[in-house]
Amino acid sequence: MVLIDADAPEDRRTQIVESIKRQIDGGDGELRGDTAWGIRKLAYEIEHRPEAYYHLFQLEAGGELLNQLEHSLTIDDAVLRHRVIRLPRGAPDKPPPPPASARHQAAEDTGEPTAREEPQQPDPSEEPSSSEEPSSSEQPDSSEQPSPSEQPSS
Repeated sequence: MVLIDADAPEDRRTQIVESIKRQIDGGDGELRGDTAWGIRKLAYEIEHRPEAYYHLFQLEAGGELLNQLEHSLTIDDAVLRHRVIRLPRGAPDKPPPPPASARHQAAEDTGEPTAREEPQQPDPSEEPSSSEEPSSSEQPDSSEQPSPSEQPSS
């Protein structure tokens, strides 16, 4: 996962992503997944920046290639954070989709409609169903009913 400065120009972000891909292809690695998650709000500010451009790479690589990637990402000023996570064997090859909020953000950026569900409000013109409890005026008053000890025995 690479977090790139959201204020960096689009061509700079593209250059960083392409550089990572070239390093993987040029080394002993194999790129398995490449997913742009877009600009997302950070959980906390990094270098006084509230947002970052997230890009997820899934790859198979040896230690030397990972060290080279680590080095190049560390010295690049536009890269705010990066993290290499080793997955166990048998992990899915398909990268996970962007989180829901990122999908909404990406759709808003492209002008596509998003599928946001509005909470359903009850229609005031509809009558309440019979399964509902009767109102307090319809419930019998407990003081008018005799208690079990007061009931006549037969």
